[in-house]
Amino acid sequence: MDTAAIKWERRRVSDLNATAAALLGLLHDGPATGGQLVAGADGRFGAFFSVTRSQVYRELPALSKEGLVRLGKQGPRSSQQYVLTAAGKKAFKTWLTSEAGPDHLRSPLILRLVHAGSLTAKQRTALLETARTTYQGQLDAAKTATKSADGPYDKAVAEFAQAQAKAALKLLDSIPQA
Repeated sequence: MDTAAIKWERRRVSDLNATAAALLGLLHDGPATGGQLVAGADGRFGAFFSVTRSQVYRELPALSKEGLVRLGKQGPRSSQQYVLTAAGKKAFKTWLTSEAGPDHLRSPLILRLVHAGSLTAKQRTALLETARTTYQGQLDAAKTATKSADGPYDKAVAEFAQAQAKAALKLLDSIPQA
């Protein structure tokens, strides 16, 4: 009897936050260390969902305590692999099929623009130029990802990343030069 699965069943699906779900999803690819999960998240979700190193290392012990992952092989320099359990697979599938709820936009650019009045004209210009360069790079990367996407879901996500980068560039273009 899988006591971790039974324990998880008693919890509400909403208790599994998006970061924890992202890690469980990544662990479907096989055992990974925290550092590998951070890199994997950046590669797979970077355009639309950020996962920080501190979030990963905060979530992994909690997921282990819940029985959703277990410790795997110890790696070099005391790195620790984590392995998805049957309860983790079930919790992830339950999360995937539950209502998504609202998206939350956390944009450092928009936060900076809201407070741009606190900057000098030269600092505002630098902010806008840096942001344009960043979002143009993201747009170029999303176009490349769209061309190399495997399957309709990856392609749709890559196209969304393009649209998001285009929207940010349009926002930047709408701001008068000061």
